[in-house]
Amino acid sequence: MKRIWVVLISLIFLTACAGQSSTETPKTATKPSVSKTDTAAPANLPDPRSLTGLSTVPDIADPTPIGKFTPKLPVSVTDTAGTTHNITDVSRILALDITGTLSRTVIALGQGDNLVGRSVSSTENMLADLPVVTQQGHNLNVEAVLELRPTLILADQTVGTPENLAQLQNAGIPVVLTEAQHTLENNSEHMKFVAQVLGVPEAGEKLAKRVDDEIAKVQKEIAAWIPSEPLKIAFLYVRGTAGVFFILGAEYGTTSLIESLGAQDVSALAGITSMVPANAEALLAVNPEVIFTMTGGLESTDGLTGLLQRPGVADTIAGQNQRVVAIPDGISLSYGPQTAEILRNIAMALYGVEESK
Repeated sequence: MKRIWVVLISLIFLTACAGQSSTETPKTATKPSVSKTDTAAPANLPDPRSLTGLSTVPDIADPTPIGKFTPKLPVSVTDTAGTTHNITDVSRILALDITGTLSRTVIALGQGDNLVGRSVSSTENMLADLPVVTQQGHNLNVEAVLELRPTLILADQTVGTPENLAQLQNAGIPVVLTEAQHTLENNSEHMKFVAQVLGVPEAGEKLAKRVDDEIAKVQKEIAAWIPSEPLKIAFLYVRGTAGVFFILGAEYGTTSLIESLGAQDVSALAGITSMVPANAEALLAVNPEVIFTMTGGLESTDGLTGLLQRPGVADTIAGQNQRVVAIPDGISLSYGPQTAEILRNIAMALYGVEESK
């Protein structure tokens, strides 16, 4: 795992940095309706290139547990750092990552009641009353963690420093590191690994199958919405009204996300793998038709109006049409047990589809 990726991705989910919401009323396109069970292309679905304005993707509810499984312990697991752990107790779990995917996975595996704390990115309703052990999105409060007396910590190096994690490991707490880069391709294996750590491998197999089946169904539905010429999309990371503005590349999961929607990631087409400053020259070089961004980031830069005032944005095709899709920060570049729902919600916003009443 590249440490530089871990450091850079920490920028993305600084949830404490979001500013105030914009009070503007962005122009939006009139959208047709399609039922959840309808996998045929709606007759009145518009050309997505005719859509203008801001589309906001809704957030998602808590995951549905696959069932209640009794952990079979002890288990021996080797994590992504090559460390072997002997797990004997999962009664007090911390699942810490900057996307919130790990806590959602634990809940979906039927072990959510064993969570005793959370990161700021774990926004599930059932965890709302649990103490937060991170600060500014990704900084780990070691003292707060120790006070909770966890018997297991699941983490992926996007939260805390190597020194923080080593300190907790030296305190006798198993700190099991999982894969930090989440893609559609490694989604099932990631969930099954977490299930193995928790001593519920059967739950992991069942959850992975459920999620894979849901994704296949949703991808069939989305396929009916994709135009013959795929849309070209850039994922822009913005915070505040000053200089924090980047085009994100494949290492952040942008290509996996965008291609899952039947579109093209202009950063991949331009050979951008990590991130580059989103200056006017870079934006015009990739010239997206649609801009993806995070809801909190858009709010922090004074909304759609503020984004369009950034140098170069208004000159792109997306800028000329004010075509922006805002995705909740906690689900924008993560997968996990609710991947299908996330993809569907984003695709509906992208292609101008609304649920039938």
